[in-house]
Amino acid sequence: MPIVAQSTETTDWVSRFADEVIEESERRAPGKPLVVASGLSPSGPIHLGNLREVMTPHLVADEIRRRGYQVRHLISWDDYDRYRKVPAGIAGIDDSWGEHIGKPLTSVPAPKGSAHPNWAEHFKAAMTQSLAELGVEFDGISQTAQYTSGVYREQILHAISHRAEIDAILDQYRTKKAPAKQSQKPVDAAELEAAEGSGAASEEDGSRGSAGYFPYKPYCGNCEKDLTTVTAYDDDSTELTYTCTACGFSETVRLNEFNRGKLVWKVDWPMRWAYEGVVFEPSGVDHSSPGSSFQVGGQIVGIFGGKQPIGPMYAFVGISGMAKMSSSRGGVPTPADALKIMEPQLLRWLYARRRPNQSFKIAFDQEIQRLYDEWDKLDAKVADNSALPGDIAAHSRAVRTASGELPRTPRPMPYRTLASVADITAGHEDQVLRILSELDPANPLAALDEVRPRLDKAEAWINTHVPADQRTIVRDEPDHELLKSLDEQAQRSLRLLLDGLAEHWSLDGLTHLVYGVPKVQAGFPADATPKELPPEIKTSQRTFFALLYHLMVGRDTGPRLPTLLLAVGQERVRKLLGE
Repeated sequence: MPIVAQSTETTDWVSRFADEVIEESERRAPGKPLVVASGLSPSGPIHLGNLREVMTPHLVADEIRRRGYQVRHLISWDDYDRYRKVPAGIAGIDDSWGEHIGKPLTSVPAPKGSAHPNWAEHFKAAMTQSLAELGVEFDGISQTAQYTSGVYREQILHAISHRAEIDAILDQYRTKKAPAKQSQKPVDAAELEAAEGSGAASEEDGSRGSAGYFPYKPYCGNCEKDLTTVTAYDDDSTELTYTCTACGFSETVRLNEFNRGKLVWKVDWPMRWAYEGVVFEPSGVDHSSPGSSFQVGGQIVGIFGGKQPIGPMYAFVGISGMAKMSSSRGGVPTPADALKIMEPQLLRWLYARRRPNQSFKIAFDQEIQRLYDEWDKLDAKVADNSALPGDIAAHSRAVRTASGELPRTPRPMPYRTLASVADITAGHEDQVLRILSELDPANPLAALDEVRPRLDKAEAWINTHVPADQRTIVRDEPDHELLKSLDEQAQRSLRLLLDGLAEHWSLDGLTHLVYGVPKVQAGFPADATPKELPPEIKTSQRTFFALLYHLMVGRDTGPRLPTLLLAVGQERVRKLLGE
């Protein structure tokens, strides 16, 4: 089975795959555009695990384009698949959706309130919009359009005439059980849903009735469901008779002119590899176990005169903070959910920096702030030519494609700072501009557009993913009881801070001031480095910070103190600290 080797090197995995794809394409189809492929089932929200199905070939295709080759990235929308189950967000709310199970996804009504004509188009639209924001160029292929227009008629008839060979291949695996998958940690229902893959792989390999094994399923001419059994077939005339077990309808059709059915998944996928000439297509863990669709397809594709694509197995994409999110949403997050709180460059980077066989997590909780800090440090290293080659490559793939650079925030201030300001000000733009313009008095911010869209993403994160009890509410009045109870050392620490406010009123200045007060109290210079200080200074700093938080927001933690002080404003800070 031709699988691309999984290198353990830390250099750029995309370039290595691109080398192999170019070499393989020139061996198979010299002079023709290279073809890479993805498959997505719009059976419900297309989540961030499914996005790896697209980003892996996209990054390889984009590298090939950068080298001057013609390349097609196909996305097969498996919208002619059966409607298998009602998504978690709808199940239990509206039982009527269960009536459509077994119909093609394009024959199921769109969710209520949707502007789209059917279920598949509704979920395709959201993913298409996200891919546009991510800079992913692709050729979309609707499998409903392909099958119902007769594009695959020759391939269907060919599969049926070779059904005994297909059955023999599949029979090698029917009695074999895949080894049980071991998990290092328990997973919740949402994580299991995320691990399912695109949804296209129902792992169905055909039906067996009075006509013998059959790798093709007609959709019923009465109820539109695929709960049909082929009862007779004549190879010479292609006359096929089926009965629907759902409604009892039966009819006889000529398959050489019939367009209301499809090959079963384990035959459909390799047929398309051969038809489209796919050279590279990754597969999820659900497709790659012994006897699964990718392995079996590698043998069946030869019946159609094609070869199996090369491609890696890609690993699970987890979500940091998903349990809380999924319980309220009824499903796992989608690319659109991620793009509401992070810029496309960051999301692209998360997929580009890890090899496909490495799992990783996408943060919807406080971890997103650390990820953004890491991204900004990389950005700075790339700018001053101090980044490692592999990191430079991942950064380049995040910020631009072969078609050009993605739109970016003109002045990317730290995400955690923007989130804190949005939190403290409740999004009031005049207040936000005032605070942000004071962060760097030597180079004040002139307009909020300079920090957009990052500011909007940070504000969306604060409003949708930070629990109410963790939001920052600044006190209206001083905590007189706490102020009266302070000992002499605590009072002196507040005095030192208040005396330095005017002189240090900038982000850097206030950072120096709040960290410096405990040092000065202990008899050290304010600019003494950690190496020059005893360990107990850190304890004094934590105690001082907790006091400031209690006096300003009534908790012992909160946004970074320099940002909080700027946001509250000098006059109000002085009032709350008892001056």
